[in-house]
Amino acid sequence: MSIIVISKRDWRVHPPYLHEPYRSTVLRSPRQPLVPLAPSLSELTGPAFGDEAVEPGDADLTRVAGCAGEAMGQRIIVTGRILEEEGRPVANALVEVWQANAAGRYFHSVDRHHAPLDPNFTGAGRCVTDARGEYRFTSIHPGAYPWQNHPNAWRPAHIHFSLFGSAFLSRLVTQMYFPGDPLLPLDPVLGGVPEYARPLLIARYAHEVTEPGVALGYHFDIVLRGRSETPMEGR
Repeated sequence: MSIIVISKRDWRVHPPYLHEPYRSTVLRSPRQPLVPLAPSLSELTGPAFGDEAVEPGDADLTRVAGCAGEAMGQRIIVTGRILEEEGRPVANALVEVWQANAAGRYFHSVDRHHAPLDPNFTGAGRCVTDARGEYRFTSIHPGAYPWQNHPNAWRPAHIHFSLFGSAFLSRLVTQMYFPGDPLLPLDPVLGGVPEYARPLLIARYAHEVTEPGVALGYHFDIVLRGRSETPMEGR
């Protein structure tokens, strides 16, 4: 019989609730100590996710049901593994992504950026990890976009990741950035993460994933706990 030791989460790797250069945290960060609430049995046991939560084609953001054509932009393949401590895979985890289009605009009524919308790109996808904890998405390289955090502020290209465990209550959210982006050192969101942990949020170019004449490949593992724990947006 093997014994698996689950270590405590290392909160030092995660961004703080309050990071003043990221202006919205000044308004939304808690001012009083948090009150822990023990989850009930119903919260821990349901609803559960599985293959039935994902429709065929949900992991291909370049082709959306009901859209007449394909998304515009540089096609990419993003793949990786969801891992626990010591490289243990997390199977049957629901992984959702959302992102801006190639021009840096979200398919959302609140986004009033002057960049064009792509009628064939909603920017959202989902899949379930396999037995090895692997996920895979086909998408387009998102564009940078301006925001009102500070003068001449631009968010670097990034993809949002949401991970669900066996129940809706167990959710983690993070972001994936692209290597070599000159905006990375200027981004207050990434800057809120401890410096030594920031590389954990940057994907690596993966030539073995790249498909000739089709799409560039990127590899991005998400580690939920342990020595290489991925920084998450919420605690």
